[in-house]
Amino acid sequence: MTVQILVIIFLCINMLLTVTVFKRESFYTSSRYILFFVTLLSDSFLLVTTDILLILTNFRCSLQVWLCIIIFWLCIFICLFVLVYSIVTPVTLTAMTLERYVAICMPLRHGQLCSTRSTMYCILIIHGLSSGPCIVIISMFFATASLSFYNQYTICSVEMFMLYRWQDHARSAVSQFYFMTMGITIVFSYVQIMKVAKAASGESKKSTQKGVRTVILHAFQLFLCLVHLWSPFIETAVLQIDVNLFRDFRYFNYVFFSIVPRCLSPLIYGLRDETFFLSLKNLMPTSSCSKKHVI
Repeated sequence: MTVQILVIIFLCINMLLTVTVFKRESFYTSSRYILFFVTLLSDSFLLVTTDILLILTNFRCSLQVWLCIIIFWLCIFICLFVLVYSIVTPVTLTAMTLERYVAICMPLRHGQLCSTRSTMYCILIIHGLSSGPCIVIISMFFATASLSFYNQYTICSVEMFMLYRWQDHARSAVSQFYFMTMGITIVFSYVQIMKVAKAASGESKKSTQKGVRTVILHAFQLFLCLVHLWSPFIETAVLQIDVNLFRDFRYFNYVFFSIVPRCLSPLIYGLRDETFFLSLKNLMPTSSCSKKHVI
C-alpha cells in the first residue's frame, strides 16, 4: 500500500507538470521543454511498469501451469519495457545538456540545431540508443535459453534474463559504457559553458550562470539514474544468498532509488524555471480564486 500511494502521488505530480507543458505554445514548441516532457513520460512509464513488476515478483502461481506460462511471457514484455525506459531518461538528460551547450556556446546556431523538427528526430535517436542495452540482453537470453525455460515460472525481474555469469558481465559493461559516454558529454558541456561564463558580462553572464546550474542539475539527475541502474548488480549477488533477502533488498532499492528520485527531479527542474513555475502556479486553485477575487 505504501508503494501504491507513492506511485499515485508521483503520477499526479507528473500529470500536473505535463498539463503545464501543454498550457503554453512556447513550451511544446521549445526543444528544452519537449525533452523535459519526454523525461516526464519516460519516468511515468518506468514507474508504472516497475510497479507491475514488483507485484508480479511476489506472485505465486501454484494452481495452473498455463497461468504460470502467461505470467512468464508477460514478465518478458514488461522487463523489455523497463530495460528501454530505464535508459531513456539519462540519455534525454544528456540531450538536454547538449541543448544548453548549443544555446550558450553557439547561440547563432541554436534555432537551426534545436528546432522542433530536429527535436523530434532527436527523440527517435534517444529511443534508438536506449534500445541498445535491451537488444544486447535479449539477444543473449534467446541465444542461451532452452525451450523448457519458457514453460516455467521464476521470479519476475530483469535478472531472469541472466542465465550465466558472463551475461551479467556483458550487461554491466554495456551500462558502464553508456554512462561513461554520458558522463563525458556532461563534463565537456560544463567546461565549455564555464569558459563562456568567465568571458561573459552583464545579462549574458547571468544567463550563462543559469546554464551552468542546469548542467549541474542534469549531472545530479544522471547520478541518481546511475545508482538506480547499479542496483540490479547488487540484487543479483543478494539473490544467490537468499530469495527472501532479495525481495526485501529489491523493495528498498525500488522505493529509495526509483520512486523518490523520479518524484523529486522533475519537480525540482520544473520549479527552478521561472516561466514554467509561473505557468504551474496559474494552474493552482488558489491562484484562480485570487484572480476571481481581484476581478
